[in-house]
Amino acid sequence: MEISGIISAIVIGIVVGVLGRLVVPGRQRIGVLWTIVVGIVAAFIGTGIAAAFGVADTKGIDWIEWIIQIVLAGVGVAALDRIKARG
Repeated sequence: MEISGIISAIVIGIVVGVLGRLVVPGRQRIGVLWTIVVGIVAAFIGTGIAAAFGVADTKGIDWIEWIIQIVLAGVGVAALDRIKARG
C-alpha cells in the first residue's frame, strides 16, 4: 500500500467515523482517536462487504458502500461506548 492509499484510508476513516458517531443517539464517551480507528475499520470491512455483494464499484458515487460503512461505524462506536461505560 502506498502512502497516498494510507492517507486516503485515514481521511475516509475520519469521515465514516464522524458520520457513524452522528447516527448513534446520545453522548459517546470515546475520544476522537477511537472514532477514527472505528471509522477506518468500518471503511475496510464495509468495502469488503460491498465488494462481496458487487456494489463496491459502480458508476458515480457508491452510495450503498457508504451506507454500509456508516452503519458499521455506528455499530462500532456504540459497541465501544458500551465497553468504555462498563470499565
